[in-house]
Amino acid sequence: MESQKTYIDLFSGCGGLSLGLHNAGWKGAFAIEKSEDAFNTLEHNLIKKKKHFDWPNWLEQKHHDINQVLEDHSENLIALRGKIDLVAGGPPCQGFSMAGRRIENDSRNDLINSYIKFIDLVKPKLIFFENVKGFTQGFKKNDKKGSAYSLYVIDELKKKGYTVQGHLINFADYGVPQKRTRFILVGIQNEFVENNSDINKETFFEEIKNNKKNFLINKNLTVNPSLENAISDLLQSNGQVESETPNFKAGVYGEIESKYQKHLRKYKRQESKVDSHRFAKHTDVVKNRFQIALNEKLTSSTYRERFKLKKSSTKILEANKPTPTITTLPDDYIHYCEPRIMTVREYARIQSFPDTYQFKGKYTTGGKRRTQEVPRYSQIGNAIPPLFGEQAGLILKSMI
Repeated sequence: MESQKTYIDLFSGCGGLSLGLHNAGWKGAFAIEKSEDAFNTLEHNLIKKKKHFDWPNWLEQKHHDINQVLEDHSENLIALRGKIDLVAGGPPCQGFSMAGRRIENDSRNDLINSYIKFIDLVKPKLIFFENVKGFTQGFKKNDKKGSAYSLYVIDELKKKGYTVQGHLINFADYGVPQKRTRFILVGIQNEFVENNSDINKETFFEEIKNNKKNFLINKNLTVNPSLENAISDLLQSNGQVESETPNFKAGVYGEIESKYQKHLRKYKRQESKVDSHRFAKHTDVVKNRFQIALNEKLTSSTYRERFKLKKSSTKILEANKPTPTITTLPDDYIHYCEPRIMTVREYARIQSFPDTYQFKGKYTTGGKRRTQEVPRYSQIGNAIPPLFGEQAGLILKSMI
């Protein structure tokens, strides 16, 4: 049996990419995530339940800031050279995002340099980096003459001895029920290529595209599933039970109505509890507003005009299409047939997390706490869909 390939997940969030890599047969060395909430979700699902990481003794098994790890453990990281096949994950994207304001001097953008330093210390054979679409667009006025961050990263990684390619990929084309276009960058170490003549010369991007049809057929899934395919078994009208949060109601399972639901509900019985399927408590005014929008099939813009809403991002979701890119704010979306916003579990379905994946931390947060806490909706909104992560993992494995 071939030995398992090993990776480190940087900026791992709640573990979407790690879950995908796990399903593709990779073994985790460790994961670095600054948020305690997001790390707790990853730890619960991938360490306690699945024993997916071989965590090293020199690193405490908890949430970490990458800069602290670089400062305290550079010797340990250098000692990993030759032992790590892949460093996966990219710095958080808020500074580059189209969904929030794009802030050029956001300190989070400095994490790009921390990321490059980490790669240089560990020198993995492969690099897999994901970021938002905005990452490829230059800021209007910056010291790099408006050049995109993606060009800067590619240039820096080339200097460190990697051949790098970057492309925009829409996850809906890979079986995820969401139009979510992300910048994906894949690098391979030049030294490794020179020493291995039999290495796979096809590019990652050709291979993943050519492989997706068979991958989805083997899982009995389709390209571009709709929102209804993803969540129609989670309706509030199925009935309600008490939530684990006092004074809130949670939903129960309906019948499985699609291949996608069947895939994500594997290992969950009909009568089992649905994790994180707590309904928001809307006022009657809000419920009525939502109901009018659904009854009259209002478009998102007429809905906002009709009710004189300032928030420009509220969208009424359509049942028969993949959703737009889900953000970290649940109030942005109205359910396609019920007068409410989506639950955390519905969010997770849209991001292709299986129902056995349990989320930890608060459901939502607000105000100043938002800088410290990463609630469940945000964890999911920031994640790489595991279904895409698995496809990426299979191709990355075949490259080495």
